Order: sequence, then structure tokens, then C-alpha cells
Amino acid sequence: MFLQKMKKALLIVGVLLLTVSCGEYQKLLKSDETGKKYTAAEQLYDEGKAEDSNKKFRKALRLFEQIVPKYRGKPQGEKLSFLFADTYFELGDYYNASYQFERFSQSYPKSQKLEEAAYKKAKSFYELSPRYDIDQTDTRKAITELQSYLNAFPQGDHVEQANEMATELRVKLEKKEFEIAKQYHLTGEARSGNYRAAITSFNNFLSENPGSPFREGAYYYRFDSAYRLAINSFRDLMEERLKTAMEYYKDYKKYYPEGEYTEPIEASVEEIQSRLQNF
Repeated sequence: MFLQKMKKALLIVGVLLLTVSCGEYQKLLKSDETGKKYTAAEQLYDEGKAEDSNKKFRKALRLFEQIVPKYRGKPQGEKLSFLFADTYFELGDYYNASYQFERFSQSYPKSQKLEEAAYKKAKSFYELSPRYDIDQTDTRKAITELQSYLNAFPQGDHVEQANEMATELRVKLEKKEFEIAKQYHLTGEARSGNYRAAITSFNNFLSENPGSPFREGAYYYRFDSAYRLAINSFRDLMEERLKTAMEYYKDYKKYYPEGEYTEPIEASVEEIQSRLQNF
């Protein structure tokens, strides 16, 4: 019984303190006391970091929004500008974070926080990168920003993470390109011209992406597109197209003698050789 009363009393005290705290915060927001707002915003930012609290970051952000313009050109402006950008970053508002980190870098090009700002700006675009099948403007922007960070800070604290993110994003772009070419292949039966488009797309993919994890698939589907185009051709076009398919088969076997697609590709080659005997 005593413990229950104690718990209830502590709860009431906690609610009252929270109410007072919220009331003081609201008063501070409406006040003109810039110095107190600066101190409170920095404290809320630090507490947000320590507690991983979005609530604290959101409170800090409202204060930062009010006072950042008032400190531009002043000694406190550099630190305040960085904290403002980083609060957006911590809240996952990556569009505003990237914009504010850019402003910080332009305003304070000699800052000790310049590397961190460059990295977090690049990472903001990385976080904005969508699924591979959606427009990849932000992905390309992220790769550009990550490369800029790596060029500017080749011995930086975040080089390993930046390289990993850039590689991941490049693979995403390769997957999009590969899937577009593959879609031409998959729709070739309904429209034979799509087989030709698939061959062109896979040729471009192979020449532009020498280290891609999708290269084996590209070699196979290029062959399969050529094979299907050939066997569905008029007789006067078939022989030449069958021979082209055989050249693509040789390319696949050169790089992947025991590859994933060995069984289906060998079955198709048997038919090609059988048809070529009729010419």
C-alpha cells in the first residue's frame, strides 16, 4: 500500500515537472531572450544526442530556427550553424540537412567541422536514394557528393563508410540498367524488335560496367535475346543471326565456363547447331 502511494506521488511530481518544463519552453519560444534560447537549444541538442531523443531534437530545432539568423557573422555563428544542420540530420530530415550542411561549408570553409559537414551532406543524399526502379537523381547526386568527400578528405575519418556507400549506390544504378535491358528481353516474344533493343542494351551495359555483379546475367541474356531473335527470323536472316548468337555464347563460356546459366545455354546451343546444319 505504501509503495503504491509512493509510486503515485512520484508520477504526479513527474507530470508537474514536465508541465512546468513545457510551460517554460513555450515562454522561451515567445521571448526575445536570444542568449537563453542559444543555451537552451544547445542543451536540448546535447540531451537529444545522449538520449537518442527525437523529441529533444525537435525542441532544439524550433529554437535554432529562431536564432540562427541572429548569430550570422558572430563568433557563435559557426557552431550554431553546424548544430542547426546536424539537428535536421539527426531527425532524418535529409533534404534540409544537406542544404544546411552546404550553407555551413560555404560560410565557414576553414572550419574544423568541414569534413564532418561534407560527409553528412553526402550521407544525407545516400539516405534519400530510392529503390532502384524509381528515378535515381538523388542516387547520382549522392555518388557525386561521396566522391567529392573522398577527393577532399582522402585520409578522412569516414573514408571507409563513404566508399562502401558509393559502391552500394553504383550497384543500385547497375541493377536499374540491367533490369531495363532484361525487360526488353522478357517482352521480346510479343515484339521481336525488343530482342534487338535488349542486345543493344546488354552490349552497352557490358562495356560500361566492367566490374558489375550483373555481368554474368548480362552475357547470358544477351545470348538468349540473340538466340530467340534468330529462331524467330525469316530464313534469309536466320543463318547470320544464329552465328551472332554463337559468338555471344563463346563470350559467355570464356568468362563463365561453369556459370549459373550453363544448363539452359547449352540446350539452346544444341538447337542453334542443329539449325545451322540446314544452311
